[in-house]
Amino acid sequence: MKWQATEMDTYLQAKEYVDTAIIPLIPLSWQKEVKQTVAMGEFISIITGEVEKQFHGRVVQFPSFTYLKSEKFDKRLERLFEWQEELRAGGINHIVYLTSDGEWKTVEGELDGMLLWMPTIPLEHMDVTYKKDVISDQMKQLIPILTNQWQNK
Repeated sequence: MKWQATEMDTYLQAKEYVDTAIIPLIPLSWQKEVKQTVAMGEFISIITGEVEKQFHGRVVQFPSFTYLKSEKFDKRLERLFEWQEELRAGGINHIVYLTSDGEWKTVEGELDGMLLWMPTIPLEHMDVTYKKDVISDQMKQLIPILTNQWQNK
């Protein structure tokens, strides 16, 4: 389910089946590596949307957790911990973070949830058919990871 009022009606009716939050971690920068940073966000946003489609009724696609690349990592992490607390208090059992920013791998063990890091695949110059194939290939890798997460908890 997406972060939309119409989808929340469905969520409230089927709350016991929706136990997973999908949160894209999206960096922002307007000074350095702007295009690369935008490509990261674009790629992860597309992947997040596909995960939501694939597991609609089991997951909620939350708004992106955005942060400045220049923001101190401790501050960034503190804000993310607040999100985690809110979600756990609201009954979310599984939190999945999707990112192309390798910095998150350094704190993966501190996160209350599963971090899925994916290298950015630049999609801007691909034709539509090839782009769909690339996204489909990425999904084929993600689906077993997510289903294993649910089976092991």
